[in-house]
Amino acid sequence: QVQLVESGGGLVQAGGSLRLSCAASGRTLSLYAMGWFRQAPGKEREFVAGISVSGATTDYADAVKGRFTISKDNAKNTMYLQMNSLKPEDTAVYYCASDRARRVGVRNHQGEYGYWGQGTQVTVSS
Repeated sequence: QVQLVESGGGLVQAGGSLRLSCAASGRTLSLYAMGWFRQAPGKEREFVAGISVSGATTDYADAVKGRFTISKDNAKNTMYLQMNSLKPEDTAVYYCASDRARRVGVRNHQGEYGYWGQGTQVTVSS
């Protein structure tokens, strides 16, 4: 059974930083593309960042480019999202996700993902 568990969310002031983690069990992250999504109150869930199987290719939403960095530690079977220069509009529940199949490239559509974590709340105060 595949389980993804996010952690690292919290309350931070604008301009601050957080690092989210996504620990996997039942699935070897080094074999699958992974991604981060977020959902703010009253809005649809949106793509934040994605990383390929090898980790060599990444993709980011325009809103977070230059501020967020996605990475994987295959030895720990964990994915990360380093978030710097946080803004109030980054406030949301953040979800990690694993590709439904072993494929090359980065997935940036939520329909392409087969497994999801429960989410972690990130709140950025102004």
